Amino acid sequence: MIRTISTEEITVNIREMCIEANHYLSPDMGEALKKAADAEQSPLGKKILSQLEENLVIAGAEMIPICQDTGMAVVFVEVGQEVHFQGGFLEDAINEGVRQGYLEGFLRKSVVGDPILRENTNDNTPAVIHYSFVAGDKVKLTLAPKGFGSENMSRIFMLKPSDGIKGVKQAIITAVEDAGPNACPPMVVGVGIGGTFEKCALLAKQALLRPLDGHSQIPYVRELEEEMLQTINQLGIGPGGLGGTTTALAININTYPTHIAGLPVAVNICCHVNRHVTREI
Repeated sequence: MIRTISTEEITVNIREMCIEANHYLSPDMGEALKKAADAEQSPLGKKILSQLEENLVIAGAEMIPICQDTGMAVVFVEVGQEVHFQGGFLEDAINEGVRQGYLEGFLRKSVVGDPILRENTNDNTPAVIHYSFVAGDKVKLTLAPKGFGSENMSRIFMLKPSDGIKGVKQAIITAVEDAGPNACPPMVVGVGIGGTFEKCALLAKQALLRPLDGHSQIPYVRELEEEMLQTINQLGIGPGGLGGTTTALAININTYPTHIAGLPVAVNICCHVNRHVTREI
């Protein structure tokens, strides 16, 4: 049975999600920061992590953005195949929600209309939108504002199959080491393995949305996540890049089938402000 959803409802939800995501971290992120502050061995690192926790409290209480870089809006839209949209074009509705959210939430507008001409659009549109179609009559929206201090540190490695798991590990460590303090650690590391050039990048982005308190259901991937987190935290980059035992809060790895001749690996790094909000309509 077809279910009709007004595009106005999409706009309202996206507007609210833009404001929410920029003022409140998800519970798993808050808990990860707390655990990191308790476990950090460097006195300076522990102090920095405590200040980051305090920043979260202030941001929520006073409705001040968690970070001055309120990001480019990345939106994942899962559309049930039984859904019919009414009232306008879906993509316009999403971008209108972003426009309203960033204007009414007094959030920094960080999007330029052309990558070379660099003229600000003044409303943080357009968003980067990823659509997928699923069974059912619901729409699931996930909004993830992505700051570019960490985005600029992300990498894609087109490995050969002969590079194997050793090559994958080296790619992850290379990306994190090269990022150093520029990604505002402690970071969350999203990794995509497989697919094609663009698919592995999308896998890595989606990996950042996974809860930090869980692991992949694939045994070897789970082991890789655990091993890489331990290795990354032994690099000594530490909170704020000033040294310590907490360089990453988590590493999430997503995989996908790939071609017999390839082993694509993408590493999408996010700072400690790993913002995302999900709603179902």
